[in-house]
Amino acid sequence: MKKLVAEFIGTLWLVLGGCGSAVLAAAFPELGIGFVGVAFAFGLTVVTMAYAIGHISGCHLNPAVSIGLWIGGRFDSKDLVPYIISQVLGGLAGAAILYSIATGKAGVELGGFASNGFGEASPGGYSMSSALITEIVMTFFFLIVILGATHPKAPAGFGGLAIGLALVLIHLISIPVTNTSVNPARSTSQAIFAGGIYLQQLWLFWVAPIIGAILAGIVYKFLSPNE
Repeated sequence: MKKLVAEFIGTLWLVLGGCGSAVLAAAFPELGIGFVGVAFAFGLTVVTMAYAIGHISGCHLNPAVSIGLWIGGRFDSKDLVPYIISQVLGGLAGAAILYSIATGKAGVELGGFASNGFGEASPGGYSMSSALITEIVMTFFFLIVILGATHPKAPAGFGGLAIGLALVLIHLISIPVTNTSVNPARSTSQAIFAGGIYLQQLWLFWVAPIIGAILAGIVYKFLSPNE
């Protein structure tokens, strides 16, 4: 139960910190945060939680991460579904808090509410195929970094930093394409509140990250040095 509560809190923080920076701060150009600031906000949520709850739950915060670690032989199958449920609920809680804050301003227009999308819902107008490729590839490399940085033979104490910086880089690459998911819980949390086209396109932001995570788990299991 402690692990599940930790995953709930961590995913809440990921959504509140990352999506919150996009909804509350990036909407005001005079604050100067922009896409780069949002990318770093997502990375910082992972870094901070990695050191806060990594020793409790492993700090997955992401169904794709849990699935990739399971495929890679680094996570127990009995914990997979409970982790995913906790992550989705945590993301929804984070989005609910963010929605409550954002709607406290008169005349506010939330738009996509930091949701993910393709076509007309893509920040740069990228197609479904571009979004699919982007999310699969970005999730693949995210899991490769996670599996490598948390390996017993990796340098101790730096895993959280490497993973957080990887997420920053992923956002810098893919925000224009999909607004960056690589995390089905994060995508679900925002789409529920944004509705419309974002909810209709949510399937891609479950399918693509899971495919990327499975491929990474298989590849890293082959590459991994003997423990």
